[in-house]
Amino acid sequence: MTLAPITLSPSFGFGDRLGLATPGHIAAVRGTGLAPVFAQQSVRENTRTGRSPQQVLEDARRAVEAAGWDAPWGADADHLKSVDDFPPFVAAGYTLFTVDPGEHVDNAASIDPLPVLREKAKGLDWDQLEARYLKSTPEQPWGQFAPESLMRAAVKYGRAIAHSASMYNRLCTLKDSFDFEVSVDETDAPTSALEHYFIANELTRAGVRFTSLAPRFIGSFEKGVDYIGDVAALDAELARHAAVTRHFGTYKISLHSGSDKFSVYPLLVKHWGSRLHIKTAGTSYLEALRTLAVTESALFERIWTLGLERYAEDRATYHVSADPQKVASGLNLAALLDDFHAREILHVTFGSALMRFGPEIKTALAKHMDLYISNLQVHFRKHLDLLK
Repeated sequence: MTLAPITLSPSFGFGDRLGLATPGHIAAVRGTGLAPVFAQQSVRENTRTGRSPQQVLEDARRAVEAAGWDAPWGADADHLKSVDDFPPFVAAGYTLFTVDPGEHVDNAASIDPLPVLREKAKGLDWDQLEARYLKSTPEQPWGQFAPESLMRAAVKYGRAIAHSASMYNRLCTLKDSFDFEVSVDETDAPTSALEHYFIANELTRAGVRFTSLAPRFIGSFEKGVDYIGDVAALDAELARHAAVTRHFGTYKISLHSGSDKFSVYPLLVKHWGSRLHIKTAGTSYLEALRTLAVTESALFERIWTLGLERYAEDRATYHVSADPQKVASGLNLAALLDDFHAREILHVTFGSALMRFGPEIKTALAKHMDLYISNLQVHFRKHLDLLK
């Protein structure tokens, strides 16, 4: 059992909002060759679950010890937005720190009229940018900058890159060895392959040693459901992004909201092979609800009723498109977990459910742990088998 940075090994993150799922994650990941991140939670999730970074890590560690897991594994402090988020994760011993500078991304820069864009670009060191990206730069598979596209990339991501570098430098004063990820996936505007190149190059120039990078890909990566969009167009776009990562050769691609993206996984393997990291979270909670649907139907019905009540408010911090009016009629309780709209409703209302029913949910799952582990193993093997 080794809790340590995973570096560039292919890896898979298992979010666990209840602190009970790691035995099922271990059962699923054994023998796959993927390095697991068994403890993975964001500040947002910690707030909604009422768990501390230390509790999340210790719940995973107990399961790892009980299972006799003797291979490396990681712990991910996910979607950190400020240097003030670091201390409890550092103190607990986390090994991967994912920074989210999304609040510093200027999404409008992709479509701003030129006068507005030029006003925003005041203060940029244009001579240096021009020297790096416009002079004597051959055509590359990810495209080539023109003055306007360079200005848009610099305005869109410049402050986010600076913020990420600042967070990295602060973390270096707190911890000697760690994996570092930069995530710009929770933004409105997709990251083009050319912008991906700009981000990676500027981070590298700033001395940021990042293990993985999570762009915002085209299409929709909603929570707990498969990819929504043109898969052929995504395939072509991922080829360009993969050319960028090959150019640098120093980091792996990271896919967030990776739960149940079954149509995307083969494309990731096609373009990146083993140079990838995937994050899942809410799908483990949904498998807990699947377990309750067939063993504790009265409790599940109360969770579902609460989810319908809370969805309009709880969805505010998530990118989802479920419509309660479109949940298929006549479904039995377990079948709700296979309905697109019901899955998303249950997924994003987890915080409300745990606040209202947390102790009951955990007590019920403890009585049916074998079934929960089996459900997790079956569900995650559907994911992991696609990554071979």
